[in-house]
Amino acid sequence: MPFIKLAILLSVISISLLGQKIEPTYKQVSYGPHKDMTLNFWKVESKKPTPLLVHIHGGGWLGGKKNETANANELKKGYSFASIDYRLAGTELLPAAVHDAARAIQFLRTKAKEWNFNPARIAVIGGSAGAASSLWLAYHDDMADPKSDDPVLRQSSRVCGAVAMGGQTTLDPFLLEKKIGPACIQHGMIWKTVGAKSIKDLMENWGQYKELSLQCSPMTHVSKDDPPVFLNYGKPAPIPVIKGDGIHHAGFGRLLKEKCKKMGIDCHLQVKGHEVSGVTKDEFLKKVFSKQ
Repeated sequence: MPFIKLAILLSVISISLLGQKIEPTYKQVSYGPHKDMTLNFWKVESKKPTPLLVHIHGGGWLGGKKNETANANELKKGYSFASIDYRLAGTELLPAAVHDAARAIQFLRTKAKEWNFNPARIAVIGGSAGAASSLWLAYHDDMADPKSDDPVLRQSSRVCGAVAMGGQTTLDPFLLEKKIGPACIQHGMIWKTVGAKSIKDLMENWGQYKELSLQCSPMTHVSKDDPPVFLNYGKPAPIPVIKGDGIHHAGFGRLLKEKCKKMGIDCHLQVKGHEVSGVTKDEFLKKVFSKQ
């Protein structure tokens, strides 16, 4: 076969493989007592422990499901990958979704040696509600309980970084209405997940829901010892947002970046057509995974 034809053939094969969908190494692994607490894991072959990127799916904490395949191109970046399911609000109200995400991280740490990844190099990634959960994990204090009878709960829930795409940084309806506009609080993620009947019920009876709403808001937990995060918003919209997709508004990210700036910690914000973060998602992950 002429060399040029062979080169073209190899190129086509390479492109095809890069786009190939890869089945998990370990599938439907239970990480907790509820049937919805399962994860998939893709092991990257390596002589030394790899970093691990954990995906948390979106869907407003009301729907969605974990990834069942992974892109071969992503698995060539040198880190293993996991994707989790968790209890949705129709099954159990908040804080179930974020507590399940924390337990998934703790469970994965019990598998670090067996699955050949570095338990100190775990980062999280997600879109929408998955982004909110990822940020919550990045900022929440360690949930490890060294005295627990459950070996999973003895593990750390902390992560070394988070990538959040279109994420919600607070569930405070009054702050959101003031800073972004009424459209960003109409989605059921803001009120249904904490047990309110409507946004009107949430706001009129805020005393009943305030503690839970703020406890499940990533911004509540920001402190000086927290890891860096990377935020991406693809739909910048005018303020105030009166109608449309306000639940993924870049204003969520701007609120978080402002708080992180006051705390002196890294928050990379990228907004399509507006803010530029200075690093790409891959550059961010490479940086957080390289720290020891």
